[in-house]
Amino acid sequence: MNCAVCGNQLYACRTVFQCSCGVITHAQCWEKHIVASHKPPFMVGIMTMEGEFISRSAEAEQDSHLAEKAPVTAEKK
Repeated sequence: MNCAVCGNQLYACRTVFQCSCGVITHAQCWEKHIVASHKPPFMVGIMTMEGEFISRSAEAEQDSHLAEKAPVTAEKK
């Protein structure tokens, strides 16, 4: 039997995943199957040092607010 994602052979006594849709994949191919086939809603972002998640759209919005502020100029001596 072959992996539904990469097409390589599934070996006996190795970890495989069977999705609720019936597809069987290698452990490393599981995420590719879920994202490509089932397209679950998700957000991409970053974690702050305080453990807060900031989505990319919020991050871009925050950067645009920073760009709107007047640029800081260095004083000449």
